[in-house]
Amino acid sequence: MKKSGIDESSKRELRNQRQFSIRLNVFFFATFIVFTILIVRLAILQFVEGPNLREQEASISTKSTPIPPIRGNILDASGTQRIAYSTSSQSLYFTLSKNYSLEKNKDELYSIVAKLKQVFNKYGDPNEKMTAQQIIDAMDITYKKNYGYTPRRIKKDLTNEEIAHFLEHKDEFPGIEVVEESVRHYDTDRVAVQTVGYLRQFSGVSTTMDHYINKSRITDADEKYLSTEYVGVDGIEYAYQDALRGKNGLKTTPVNSLNIATGRTELTAPQKGDNVWLTIDKNVQLAAQKAITDQLSYLHSYRSGNAYAPNAQTGYAVAMDVTNGNVVAMASMPDYDSNIWGTSPSSDEIKDITPYYPNGTIKEVYREGHASSMVLMGSVIKPLTVLIGLKEGVITPYTYYQDRGYAEIGKEGHTTKIKNASGHVYGSLDPASAIRHSSNAFMIDEVGMPLYRKYQADSVNVWDKYMKEFGLGVSTKSGLPGESAGSGEYLNVKAAGSTQAAMAFASFGQGGKYTTLQLAQYVTTIANRGKRLKPQMVSKITDSEGNVVKQFKAQVVNTVSFPDEYWNTVIRGMQTDVQVFDDFPYAIARKTGTSEQSIYGHNVDNGVFIAFAPRDNPKLAVAVVIPEGGFGAQSAAPVARKIFDAYDQEYGLDGVPKKQSTDANADSTNTSQ
Repeated sequence: MKKSGIDESSKRELRNQRQFSIRLNVFFFATFIVFTILIVRLAILQFVEGPNLREQEASISTKSTPIPPIRGNILDASGTQRIAYSTSSQSLYFTLSKNYSLEKNKDELYSIVAKLKQVFNKYGDPNEKMTAQQIIDAMDITYKKNYGYTPRRIKKDLTNEEIAHFLEHKDEFPGIEVVEESVRHYDTDRVAVQTVGYLRQFSGVSTTMDHYINKSRITDADEKYLSTEYVGVDGIEYAYQDALRGKNGLKTTPVNSLNIATGRTELTAPQKGDNVWLTIDKNVQLAAQKAITDQLSYLHSYRSGNAYAPNAQTGYAVAMDVTNGNVVAMASMPDYDSNIWGTSPSSDEIKDITPYYPNGTIKEVYREGHASSMVLMGSVIKPLTVLIGLKEGVITPYTYYQDRGYAEIGKEGHTTKIKNASGHVYGSLDPASAIRHSSNAFMIDEVGMPLYRKYQADSVNVWDKYMKEFGLGVSTKSGLPGESAGSGEYLNVKAAGSTQAAMAFASFGQGGKYTTLQLAQYVTTIANRGKRLKPQMVSKITDSEGNVVKQFKAQVVNTVSFPDEYWNTVIRGMQTDVQVFDDFPYAIARKTGTSEQSIYGHNVDNGVFIAFAPRDNPKLAVAVVIPEGGFGAQSAAPVARKIFDAYDQEYGLDGVPKKQSTDANADSTNTSQ
C-alpha cells in the first residue's frame, strides 16, 4: 500500500512538470508572435508609411494660403475689343509673426505701423493716405477676420515708388510682401452691360447662390475661394465663372503650434483665367443701344402739342444670326456703368441702378408705374397662328375669309365683338394677306375658334404645345442666368372667362407674355423653316496664350416639320407695311405688333416688331420691344432698321460688309484730292 502511494505522487509530479512545460512553450511562442508582429509593423512604418507620415508631419507645420488668379477677359466677337478685362494691381500684405495684441509686443507693432505710414506718406498717392489706426485695423491683430497665418492686405494699388521701396528694404519689414492682384474693368462705352454681368465679393454670395454655396465647402487651398475675391453673379461673368476665374496660386508658410509664421513663405503663382469671346459685335451692339435711346427720345418729343408716347421709358432688342444662332446684339435700355461694382457701391447707389442692372431681354424687369420688360406679343404671333391653322387642317393656303372688321365670340345672344386694330375692314383675305393686314378677325374665326371646336377644353394645351416648339413658354437654352420661360396666360382659363375666350385672345397675340430673346428665337425659327437654334452668347474660349480651349457651334434645340407650302404662305404674308423699311435694299420678312395691357388701372399699347433679312436667304433676325411705345410700326420698327443697317455695315446681309466699300471709297476720294 505504501508503494502505491509513492507511485501516485510521482505521477502527479510528472503531470505537473509536463503541463508547466506546455504553458512555458505556449508563452514563449506567443511572445515570439507578438515581437514578430511588432517588428513587421515597425518595418512597415519605417519603409512603407514613413514618407507619407513625414509629409503629414510637414503639413501640420505649414499652412497654405490660396492666392486668387487674375480673371480672364471677355472679348467681343472680333476679339479686338475688350468688354471686360482685368489689370494687375500691386497690394501690400502683412503676415503676423507673433501675437501683437499682447502688451509686450505693442511697441514692436507701433514701430512697424509708424514705418509703414512713413513710406505711404512719402511714396504713395497723396490722395490715398492711411492713418495709423487704418493700418492697425488692416493688420487684424485680434484675428477677427483671418487666422494667424493668413496674410492681411494692408494697402492696394501701390505706386511704383512704394513697390520699389518695399522690395529694396525687404529685410526692414519682416512679414511684409508685395502681391500682384487683379482689378476688374468694364468698357466705358457700356457694351451690353446687363448681358456681360458683374462681380461681387465671394463672402457676400457664398451663402445665397447655389454655385457658391458649393464652392464655399471646398477646403483644398489650391481650389478654395477667398472671402475677399470677386466672383461673377450675373450674365456671362456668372455663366462662365469657372473658365474666367483660372486657378489659385499658393502661399506656403511654416508655422508653429500657435499658427505664427516661423520661416520664409514660398509662392506658387496663380494661373490666369481663360478669355471668353462673345458672339456680340461691339459696333452692332452700340448701334442697337443708341437706336433705342434715340427712339425713346423721339417718342417723348411733341407733335401738335402731344408726345408720341410720353410713358415709354425702356426698350429691348435682340439680333440673332439665323445661320448659327449667334446673338450679335442684345440691348436692354437704359443701362448703367457696371464699373460701379468695383467701388463697393453704397445701398443708395445700388437702389439708383436697380431698374437698370437686370437684363430685360431675358427676364421680366419692373419699373414702378410702367409696363414691365415682358409684354404680350400682339400681332407678331399671327405668322405662327396661321402655321398652326394650316398644320391642324382648319385652313389651307387658299382659304378665303370675308373680313368684316370684327369677330364674335360667346354664346348666341351673349356674344362679344373683338375688332381689328382701329376697326379696319379688310374684306376678302387669304392666310398670307391676313398676316400682312394683321386681321384679328381672321385669326379668331379661322384658327382660334375652329381649334376650340376641335379640341374643346384641351385646345389651350394644344396651342401651348405649338408655342413651346417655337421657343415661347420654354427656356431658349441661352445659358444666361435668370432667364424667364415666359407666361402662357391662355392657360389661365378662369381669368380669361372661358376656354373659348382664351383661344380667341391667344390667336391674335393677347394671350402670352414672352421675353425679347424668345421673340428673336421664334422669328429665327420661322426664318429657318422650323429649325429652332440655341441662342449662342459665346463663340469660343481661349487660354491666356490664345490657344482655343473650347469652340461653340450651332446647336439645334428642336425641329418643327411643316410642308414648304405652309412656310411659303407665312413668309409671303410677312410684308406688313412699315414706312421705315420702304428704302431698305433687301427683301425683308417682317411683322409688326401692338399689344394692349392694363397698367395700374389704365390701358397702354406696347410696340413689338420681328423681322429677318434677306427674305429668301435669311442671315439676321431681329426682335424689338418698346413697352408703352404705341404701334410697333412707329416705335419698334425704326430700332430694328438701324440694327439691320449696322449689321450690313459690319458683316453684310449679302455676305459683303458695306464698311469695306465705304472705307475704300473714302480712301479713293482722299487719294484723288
